[in-house]
Amino acid sequence: MKFKLLMMSALFAPMLAMAATPAGVMYKDPNCGCCGEHAKHLRAAGFKIKEEARQDMSSIKQQYGTHVAASCHTLVMQGYAIEGHVPAAAIAKLLKDKPAAKGIAAPGMPAHSPGMGDYKPGTVDVVLIGKDGSVKPYGKF
Repeated sequence: MKFKLLMMSALFAPMLAMAATPAGVMYKDPNCGCCGEHAKHLRAAGFKIKEEARQDMSSIKQQYGTHVAASCHTLVMQGYAIEGHVPAAAIAKLLKDKPAAKGIAAPGMPAHSPGMGDYKPGTVDVVLIGKDGSVKPYGKF
């Protein structure tokens, strides 16, 4: 019986791990290359990212409320909007802490953020976008 249980857990463990992988859709301008580089950073950190090219990025930002701290692409994951070149560590913190917010952002296109040249951890200012549209510091990542 123990052997059978061990075999069952070995078979289902990969499926459970896949189910736990945070997944999201990245809306991006079809002519932008840095968005794909940011998606690579997130995939390397264990996120499952689907890239979707869109011509209507301003309406996407309005829809998810990230226009208050806009960047080039918008990622939607587990009920949150993640705007721009937000480092994977900040996204992991967001998904762990689950604050009452619309999401987080790295406004503009910060140099040395993931996808914008050599990423230098601890240099990217990330902000929290409140449910009311307010913007406040979330941390340096």
